Amino acid sequence: MTDQLARSGTSVGANIHEAQYAQSKKDFIAKLEIALKESNETSYWLKLMHETNRIDTPTDQNAEKLCGNIRRLLIASCKTAKETV
Repeated sequence: MTDQLARSGTSVGANIHEAQYAQSKKDFIAKLEIALKESNETSYWLKLMHETNRIDTPTDQNAEKLCGNIRRLLIASCKTAKETV
């Protein structure tokens, strides 16, 4: 689980970084949408780790809050980018 959490969590940042150098607007949106999916997967692994007592409640709540903030930013960014296509 820890490895999966690390993969999905770092994939969010990697895809956002790649989006900065997208070849087109569609490519930019696609990379942000992948980051959004990875953010959702990260939340899943956090939930699972909390349910199996691998992380405590305060850690889970803080991480999930940060994950939620990132998801909201990605949703807004995707929406804005799609409106300008």
